[in-house]
Amino acid sequence: MTQIFAHRGYSLAFPENTMTSFLEAEKVGADGIELDVQLTKDGEIVVIHDEKVDRTTSGTGFVKDFTFKEIRNLNANKIGAKKEPIPSLIEVFEWMKSNNLICNIELKNGKIPYKGMEEKIIQLIRTYQLSDRIILSSFNHYSIVYSYRLAPEIETAPLYSEGLYMPWIYAQSICSKGIHPNVATLTDAMIKTSMQYGISVRPYTVNKIEDMERLFKINCSAIITDDPIKALKIKSKIEKRL
Repeated sequence: MTQIFAHRGYSLAFPENTMTSFLEAEKVGADGIELDVQLTKDGEIVVIHDEKVDRTTSGTGFVKDFTFKEIRNLNANKIGAKKEPIPSLIEVFEWMKSNNLICNIELKNGKIPYKGMEEKIIQLIRTYQLSDRIILSSFNHYSIVYSYRLAPEIETAPLYSEGLYMPWIYAQSICSKGIHPNVATLTDAMIKTSMQYGISVRPYTVNKIEDMERLFKINCSAIITDDPIKALKIKSKIEKRL
């Protein structure tokens, strides 16, 4: 059945892209997590979505202008009392040694071309022996192709937000085994045909009940959602009906 990926962790109820949000996603039974990575001024891989820290932390400015030590001092929790540091990818990988979750890493290099990002991430994946549990995705499809060339053993999946003609053919042309489209761009036929061609379909961000029900009924490969608990409940109901 359809896998459930927690978008930036269990981000509906906990600060996005923090270790707490990832731990809570594991606790409620998600199959995987989705997170975003960027590079600090001194080249460390950190987990944060926006190019600037303003929206999600206590600081202001671009991620690329902070050293790792400086960015770790920021509070990534704006919705609660507990201070949450921005995680490093190493911290996430250390935690992944204790579970079997899949991790979709989105490379946030569409607006800022972080030099050496792909090499650094792939080296870490190999060091932690996680190649079979990682999916590399990005809106920067050049980066996806480059990642595949560096590490063909690691799955890649292009992200896209608008309609794409015959996406299974496009995925095959860039050697990707999956696609991560905006859920609004997908028809049932596109999902089914893509999967028939061996391409996994993992739409984002699936939060509406009607979207979840539709995707579970056709056994879509996975969904990426802010609310894994809601998704798990709906999935259970659908499974009982089938």
